[in-house]
Amino acid sequence: MAPRQEPTVRQRRFGKELRRLRDAAGMSAPRAAELLGTDRTTISNVEAGRFGISETRLRRLASIYECDDPGLIDALAEMTGGRKTGWWDEYHGKIPADFLEVSELEHHASSLRTVQTAHIPGIFQTEEHARALFELFIPALPRLEVELRIAQRLSRHRVITDDPARPYRGLIHESALRMGVGGRAVAEAQLNHLVKESERPNVDLLVIPFSAGGFPMAGDSVMYASARNPLLDTVQVDSPIGAVYYDSPAQLANFRRRLDWIEQVALNPEQSRDAILRIIEDP
Repeated sequence: MAPRQEPTVRQRRFGKELRRLRDAAGMSAPRAAELLGTDRTTISNVEAGRFGISETRLRRLASIYECDDPGLIDALAEMTGGRKTGWWDEYHGKIPADFLEVSELEHHASSLRTVQTAHIPGIFQTEEHARALFELFIPALPRLEVELRIAQRLSRHRVITDDPARPYRGLIHESALRMGVGGRAVAEAQLNHLVKESERPNVDLLVIPFSAGGFPMAGDSVMYASARNPLLDTVQVDSPIGAVYYDSPAQLANFRRRLDWIEQVALNPEQSRDAILRIIEDP
């Protein structure tokens, strides 16, 4: 079996969790390989996300590592075997890999929490808003790539509409709502779309008003993707050099505390809808 050249964030996440289980057991990779009946390079490749393993082997490894968390083992078992093709794979090699990583994270999440201070969450962007954003790139993107990026971004919306529809809680700073991307007509249509989306039973969009002052992660774009087992949660943060991912227990707990803090200063769903409507009326 040839190793994967570009493991996805989900495949890397699976491997890292197996490495954590091995480290917690105080076991070396050669010893784990010996007990599993394989060679050391297989353990290293699995932990790096370059190789996948069967559910049977996963459960055998969990037994070797004396993992006593059946919920975690079952969640990891769901990540084994051959990778099923996702809708985002049709864009592979055509747009940046980070875009596809986000789609895969969203698809496999049990729920999503985000915070945006300068942009409308991608899941809720209208076609015109997304086009206006991509046309701001310097140097300009090729026209075909712009259209592919827009199509991929609009397809992300299915994560809150397909069965099962993921619970989504988005924190949006007032500055993002007042940015006016694309001009008055595009901005107004985008805000009306947000109001409509906020009425979905699985969606909470919470506005962080200017009056809230400073808050943790101000200036960041963050997505917290919850998994079936909390130990498999993943955080994605945008950066100037691409997406950065966090998944250690300490990091995850820190991000949850930050998100909880921000929610305390944000408006509730009803107040947030009213705030967006006021911006539409008086931008």
